[in-house]
Amino acid sequence: MQDRIAPGPDGSVPDAGDTVLTVENLSIDFHLRTHILHAVRNVSFDLHRGGTFCLVGESGSGKSVTARALLRIIDKEARVTGGRIILKTGPEPLDLTALGEDSRQIRDVRGGRIGLVFQEPMSSLSPVHTIGSQIVEALRLHRHMDKRAALRETVELLRQVEIADPENMVKRYTFEFSGGMRQRAMIAMALACDPDILIADEPTTALDVTTQAEILDLIKRLQMSRGMAMLLITHDLGVVAEVADRVAVMRYGEIVEQGSVDDIFYRPSHPYTRRLLESTVRLEHHAHVGSAADPSEPVSPPRAVLSVRGLTKAFGAGRQWLGSPGHAFKAVDDVSFDLEDGENLGIVGESGSGKTTLGRLILRIMDPTAGNVIYRPDAAADEVNVTDLDKRNLRKFHAQVRLIFQDPFSSLNPRMTVKQIIGEPLLVNGRAKGKALEERVGELMETVGLDPAAMERFPHAFSGGQRQRIGIARALALDPRIIIADEATSALDVSIRAQILDLLLGIQERLRLSFIFISHDIAVVRYFCQRVAVMHKGKIVEIGSAEQICTEPQQPYTQSLISAVPNPDPRNKRMLHRTRFVA
Repeated sequence: MQDRIAPGPDGSVPDAGDTVLTVENLSIDFHLRTHILHAVRNVSFDLHRGGTFCLVGESGSGKSVTARALLRIIDKEARVTGGRIILKTGPEPLDLTALGEDSRQIRDVRGGRIGLVFQEPMSSLSPVHTIGSQIVEALRLHRHMDKRAALRETVELLRQVEIADPENMVKRYTFEFSGGMRQRAMIAMALACDPDILIADEPTTALDVTTQAEILDLIKRLQMSRGMAMLLITHDLGVVAEVADRVAVMRYGEIVEQGSVDDIFYRPSHPYTRRLLESTVRLEHHAHVGSAADPSEPVSPPRAVLSVRGLTKAFGAGRQWLGSPGHAFKAVDDVSFDLEDGENLGIVGESGSGKTTLGRLILRIMDPTAGNVIYRPDAAADEVNVTDLDKRNLRKFHAQVRLIFQDPFSSLNPRMTVKQIIGEPLLVNGRAKGKALEERVGELMETVGLDPAAMERFPHAFSGGQRQRIGIARALALDPRIIIADEATSALDVSIRAQILDLLLGIQERLRLSFIFISHDIAVVRYFCQRVAVMHKGKIVEIGSAEQICTEPQQPYTQSLISAVPNPDPRNKRMLHRTRFVA
């Protein structure tokens, strides 16, 4: 194995190291039942020792297929139809495309010379084996250690990825780890055999901003200390700007542009690259929400359409099996705020801060332990205490306050057509049926930018962005006053996310809706909302205008959140100088 590059005086590792892997004109086809899909076409790039190369593009662009081809773990329907993958870390160059998928040589490469960090560690780690046993297995297989030595090395690896109390954590199962800890364990497993190359496939997509910053910082420090080459797969241009040395932009299976990170961000040559950069929502961006007031019209004072007072949800407050009192965990703790008519209010915070539970309490999907939710349909109607409603009146309330889910695929019934999905609320509430229902579904599809001619199709026939539009149309079906959007754009690509945000803003302005927009993406909340509430451990720690929260945060926790937002500007890397919050 060749000597690794030592970090420079500033801690950085130069990207001028030896070439450790070369991809030459790689092409991959998927042989499907009805046709052949050309998933990757003539892709070429180099990985350098100590450097970070990013593959960027939207879903379906071929990023992950390209990365998996380096380890020969592509789907059985896929075929490498051209090109070469040359690994140069051994005594002699090795063409990985010439190796059998189950050959001993490729098994030695997987994990041994090339490590892989998957996007979703929960589905990548075994739920029936301890974290320690899974890392021990890799060490015994690739480094031929005995069990005791492998266990000692596993403890040391968990310590290196900054998991507290590693001696005990090796005995824990996947479900006992938080999302960030699972990703740290995944990194430890990828580094167990001291690889020369680390492939990180969307390693932070499912994480909140502070955990994302911690994981990226950890990966970068480990890379610098070990001198590894890294291939990072992502659709987040903010992450690219923070960590990349060189970047390739993929679209429809081809690299449309490749260059240094400065070239891509400041001198993009391809229209698609420019469109991606323009679609990126920056923390400094904000939309002009709402129409300008007519100066000749009297200005009415703001009216709260929804008031939350002292809302609390405690879990585990009963008695234990021996009769001793149980300890109550407060997922939502004494939360109060008002939502004004026509306002967009953002709720931000880390995973586990209580955001989603708060949304469910407002809708009374779950009952609160204490507090009230007051709904005011209009100025002339009496206010309604949602916490006191019976089933019949709760159904009426749910017609006025609707929910848009995070994952458009899992929230839509795969056995129902789009017409049935969007029309179901109309049918259940007796609003329309027959021809009138079909016409109303067509109107709703046009409202969200979908072709009504596609209403007989099933959800699988639509893209992720189109499926989210279906969910929005369903939420609008009963002419609601309030929409609660729970991470409604987090699963979408950058350009699709921008389209959905602008769609929601247009709908909000036309229909005078109020939004409660729950998200861990603070840049998106700044763009979409007039006011923002910051949650931490079930409490609202700060609430104010989006401008004030994002530019002049008052609370230390808010300051740490803002400083962790990746900045899509390579010359102004925010995460490297972020504020750490200590509770």
